[in-house]
Amino acid sequence: MYYQTTATDKITKLTKRIKAIPGGTSASKTISILIYLIALSQSDTKPKLTSVVSESIPHLKKGALRDFKDIMRSHNYWKEVNWSATDLIYTFETGSQIEFFGANQPDKLRGGRRDRLFINEANNVSFMAFEELEVRTRENIWLDWNPTNEFWYYTDVKGKRDDVEELTLTYKDNEALDIATIKSIEQRRNRKDWWQVYGLGKLGELEGKVYRDWQIIDVIPHEARLERRGLDFGYSNDPTVVVDIYKYNDGFIIDEQLHQKGMSNKQIADLINNLPIPQTLVIADSAEPKSIDEIKSYGVNILPSIKGQGSVSQGIQFVQDQKISLTSRSLNTIKSYRNYCWITDKDGKITNVPDHFLSDAMDAIRYGLSGYQPVREFIPLQRQKLTSYQ
Repeated sequence: MYYQTTATDKITKLTKRIKAIPGGTSASKTISILIYLIALSQSDTKPKLTSVVSESIPHLKKGALRDFKDIMRSHNYWKEVNWSATDLIYTFETGSQIEFFGANQPDKLRGGRRDRLFINEANNVSFMAFEELEVRTRENIWLDWNPTNEFWYYTDVKGKRDDVEELTLTYKDNEALDIATIKSIEQRRNRKDWWQVYGLGKLGELEGKVYRDWQIIDVIPHEARLERRGLDFGYSNDPTVVVDIYKYNDGFIIDEQLHQKGMSNKQIADLINNLPIPQTLVIADSAEPKSIDEIKSYGVNILPSIKGQGSVSQGIQFVQDQKISLTSRSLNTIKSYRNYCWITDKDGKITNVPDHFLSDAMDAIRYGLSGYQPVREFIPLQRQKLTSYQ
């Protein structure tokens, strides 16, 4: 039997159109949303359509759809005659329906309108899919997810719209949870990354991240010294990135100055020449010597980064060993930091090769810091030796 819990009560009290519900493991996010949607469908005075969407049909069948059937059967609501296994639609006595489909079904995304929408594990669904669904939804929208990493909700919805409210749930909001599960969760308190996400329901960091434990600061201290700028070239597909690098006590502060596509070398040079202390040394990607020479011709103090066999791995090792802070206004760099991961092989094992996805700002930082890196014989990168700072 599925009981009313604190999680259910909190969810029913949300009032804005988009109800965002991140949370930890066993917090009853999905169950509570489904219980509420079932109750609404059973009490509608005129037929309404609710869509429950996840990344794929297989994902739904193992998750939200299975939960829906379990809830319905445990309360003796389920009637086989009301269920269309072909279309994955359940019709209630009120005439209201709940349908299930995957976000990887384009015809469904751009299909008819609905009254209510629930996107289950929204972090696995694209922003394009969300927009297609949201614009075709008349009333309310529920989103849930485990906050393992930043995604479109944090960058394109939260703080960008006035019809959004967020509710964080944890296992403590689920009184129906058995003692064994509670003990199992709480025994993982010492696993910092796991506990942040699955215990506390707070935004965490991906497993397999290249860098960890960087700090976010609001202002650059007066004592910090601007010593370098890092530059990673881009144009059509990737952005050009310029970051200021400050030396402060025993670490470095990174302040984003540029993150934009379509920048010509003249535009890059003009931007740098109009920054405070324009003669600060710029270290740029040595793969573009022609661009470096042109930017230098505009009066920029610029040098290529040092590259060679193993230089990327050595550079990452050096950055890993530093105490790094990011200014809170460096939004793209923060996103890059949170999502910069090692590539996994076909067996799902983490390799020592960084993924290019969102790597531009991280590359700019590595170039800028390369001047501090001592020349040494290449040693294969050891991820397990990553230094952690509190």
